[in-house]
Amino acid sequence: MSIAGCVHTGRLYPVRGPLSAQTPAPVLFAKVHGVTSGNISVVLINGEVCQGRWALVHRVQAAGGGATASDAANDISSAWDTVYGPGFYIANVLGSKFHARALLSGSRGTVMNVEMYLPPDAGEKAGPSAIQGVAQDNHDNVYKLAF
Repeated sequence: MSIAGCVHTGRLYPVRGPLSAQTPAPVLFAKVHGVTSGNISVVLINGEVCQGRWALVHRVQAAGGGATASDAANDISSAWDTVYGPGFYIANVLGSKFHARALLSGSRGTVMNVEMYLPPDAGEKAGPSAIQGVAQDNHDNVYKLAF
């Protein structure tokens, strides 16, 4: 995948929660740095800045031989299913080669979990627009992340 070099801008679209009920729903912007890990920041509509590091999720084998994620502490698999449909996380994201996760902390107490995934059929030279993602904050908002 070709994500090296510059900063990439992602857009966070609220799909569930208080922000999705606003008309029009606000669009948040994420600045993403790095290739297989890096920094990510999001400015919320109230000006709060959420920042953190993202990194690839290491795949491990489950006892039955299936792939599973190694860190369930910040599990937002239900956000994937909310945004992309029931069963999407298990069928597509879990165990994928490019599955990245970030935990962002805000300057006013907001916590946001962000995950990104590159579909295997996107190819090695796919650009950032091929990445799919979701986010969930501690204010009951779920977002679709698009580049």
